[in-house]
Amino acid sequence: MSPILVRPVREQLEHDRVIRLLQAKYKRKFDVAINPGNEQGTAVPIGLSAWYPDLVLHSTERNRKLVGVVEVETVESINHLEAMSQWAAFARLKTQFHLYVPAAMVDVARRFCSDLKISVTEIWAYHAIGEQIRFTAVQRAPGSDDNGTPVREPRRPKPPATEAKPRAASARPAAKAPGKATKGPVKPVRRAVVPVRKPVVRQSKTGKPLPRAAAKKSAARPAKRK
Repeated sequence: MSPILVRPVREQLEHDRVIRLLQAKYKRKFDVAINPGNEQGTAVPIGLSAWYPDLVLHSTERNRKLVGVVEVETVESINHLEAMSQWAAFARLKTQFHLYVPAAMVDVARRFCSDLKISVTEIWAYHAIGEQIRFTAVQRAPGSDDNGTPVREPRRPKPPATEAKPRAASARPAAKAPGKATKGPVKPVRRAVVPVRKPVVRQSKTGKPLPRAAAKKSAARPAKRK
């Protein structure tokens, strides 16, 4: 999409200078394409239209995924029409949107973003000190590093495995050993008396007891049948 307004020559030179400085800054991590002045080299599709941000950031991987867009504004280009058209369109992208404005116009840019509900990832102020241009971050959303480059959110560490809590001791009484339940007083156990058998003493025919050896022999012999 073509620019909405034509900047004065002095502002246009400053605008293009800031773009080239940012190109060197973002080039450390991304594949950067720029559209300075009236150049329309790299487009970003938004809906059915092609838009040309000042800087287009792509991933350095093979897929060259779109990571973010950067828009540089000057004093003359910060107005309600520019914010409602370009800023709102870049904010609808599912990427990071960085906005660079002159230091004297920071409050104006913030008010436009607040009134129009424009979500900007980062707002940076720039100002010239002699021949140098300094950049200062004035607003940063979560997900960006100190250099203003989009970064991925760190992975959250897995929570440590919780140890199994020891089970509380049961309030139930200990189980009794299996056995027959007794009712009333316990009766004493009567033991059976085994009679003691007396040894049989063999006697001779005369009625006298035999000696031990003879008694054993006669006990071993079977009795004669009558």
